[in-house]
Amino acid sequence: MQSTLRCLLHLRSPSLRRNLLSYAQIVRAPIHGLSSPRVSFSPSTVLHRRIGSFLEPAEEEEETKRKGIVSAYYDPVQGRVVTSEQRMDQVFGSSIHPLEHFRREVGEEEESGRSIWVRSKQKGKEENVETPKFSSSYARRKGKSGKIKVLYGCDNCGIELSQWWGVCPKCGVGSVVERGPDMSDVNPKRGAEVSEAAVRSWLPHKAGSAVPRTLAEVNMGRAQTEWRIPLSGLFGMEVSRVLGGGIVPGSLVLVGGDPGVGKSTLLLQISANVAEELDSDKAAPVVYVSGEESIEQIANRADRMCITTDNLYLYSSTDIEDIFDKIQPLRPRALIIDSIQTVYLREVTGSAGNVSQVRECTSALLRFAKDTNIPVFLIGHVTKSGDIAGPRVLEHIVDVVLYMEGERYSSYRLLRSVKNRFGSTDELGVFEMSGMGLQAVANPSEMFLTDSNTESDILTGLAVGVMVDGSRAFAIEVQALCVAGLSNARHVNGIQESRADLIISVLQKQAGLKLQDNAIFLNVVSGIKLSETSGDLAVAAAICSSFLEFPLPNDLAFIGEIGLGGELRVVPRMDKRVMAVAQLGYKRCVVPKSAEKLMAALDTDMIILGCKNLKDMIYSVFNQNMKI
Repeated sequence: MQSTLRCLLHLRSPSLRRNLLSYAQIVRAPIHGLSSPRVSFSPSTVLHRRIGSFLEPAEEEEETKRKGIVSAYYDPVQGRVVTSEQRMDQVFGSSIHPLEHFRREVGEEEESGRSIWVRSKQKGKEENVETPKFSSSYARRKGKSGKIKVLYGCDNCGIELSQWWGVCPKCGVGSVVERGPDMSDVNPKRGAEVSEAAVRSWLPHKAGSAVPRTLAEVNMGRAQTEWRIPLSGLFGMEVSRVLGGGIVPGSLVLVGGDPGVGKSTLLLQISANVAEELDSDKAAPVVYVSGEESIEQIANRADRMCITTDNLYLYSSTDIEDIFDKIQPLRPRALIIDSIQTVYLREVTGSAGNVSQVRECTSALLRFAKDTNIPVFLIGHVTKSGDIAGPRVLEHIVDVVLYMEGERYSSYRLLRSVKNRFGSTDELGVFEMSGMGLQAVANPSEMFLTDSNTESDILTGLAVGVMVDGSRAFAIEVQALCVAGLSNARHVNGIQESRADLIISVLQKQAGLKLQDNAIFLNVVSGIKLSETSGDLAVAAAICSSFLEFPLPNDLAFIGEIGLGGELRVVPRMDKRVMAVAQLGYKRCVVPKSAEKLMAALDTDMIILGCKNLKDMIYSVFNQNMKI
């Protein structure tokens, strides 16, 4: 009997343990391991193997009801054993026998369908008896101590955790933050159900009524060239270039960027452009919804940018369902949400901006865009590392991801496509921030150039190279300064330091320049980061110009990569680079020897100078004052 009761100590329910203790006091059986009042008289009854089938003789029950429960325990304050007696109605609040309480509670647990193993003894044999276990539905909402469980999650990958961690154990990048109490049993509506409930009023037909259609049926009566929403003007042409030819109806576009780079200005100009392009017989408004600014603040910015269209509607709200209800009578042609981190769904737990809210709000907006064929633009905040805040799945849900970049002290802004289901990701939009908003740069290839004069000695050490970003080619200026007497001092800005060391070492070893006794300073004009190898030849030419004190002609450009042997190598898109400098008015271009014939065949007026290695380049360009 003692062995059987000892096995029952593994029961998780506190009430079962309390009733079991009371029963042990009644039958005067010691229970080892319970720090409660107990007596150690010999048992007067037999415990059945099956839980819930405890049988007590009738006369024993009557006597127990009449006498109650007698317990003895040691009181450390009084320093003696204290004996107390309690009647049944005082212990259980009624005249029900404790065995009946025990049977009822075990019977309730039997309905849950779980099983436990109980070890019992009978006639010197041990056997395992399988009986129903206890339900864990209550434990999912509350822990062992009865407290509401709190969920944690990573703000980068979105994984759910049961306890707090400093750094996410899965991705190792994000931070683990508290998401709130676990309400999975209280609020089972999640994911697609929430999204469908939010846009139910917009659905033209019942869910599940759509059937598969052939490609010919889908394309019937629709011209692909007129399907996209066009954008006019130079600004519209730059945005359309990045989007792949215009705005696709029913698309979900996410725009990210650093604070203050111009994301809100960009989307306000896009919404005004779409609203102004509408014909009178196809009038439909564009709605700009902001969760960060009031409509008066948005109107003030629009007035500063001279936006006066009547088809642009402003609204300030953070409730997704409220936004859908308010814009439904307008039937807009496009919807702008500023920003996705400020909106929320009522039926999703957590505050606006957490992982669950961002994921579910994006899913609801995606469902809205696909079912109504209305394009939706979202603004996304970025983290310290430059990634869009929220779960990584956010970028997988949307159709297009655009990043807006710009240096802190520069007025130029670059709109880059990172993901585009409807076009190429090689396109790049170039804008300049002004008091009237973003203005498209007419000739972006020369925006990083400065006026040079070969007659001036102070411009010694200046060379022009070409870099390609996306589908755009940009001419860049590389400056070099060699100072004698300061050995092994090198300062680099805009060029990878390891790449600069490689070029300097090759010039010393393969070209024979005595640079070891000179301090070398390198800089790329306008704060541009030269990350590709096509600028190697321009860097080497700038160093040679400064070391030899020979200014380079202002109509000469350099394109090529330098190898460790001093040889010149071809870089990708040589033709695009040569055409870019030819359009800027350059007359000569130094390229690797292997690309000379191919570049000479281009329809340009440039003179192509092919060189095999650095010595050939030096003798071709600096042959008048060459001293090696």
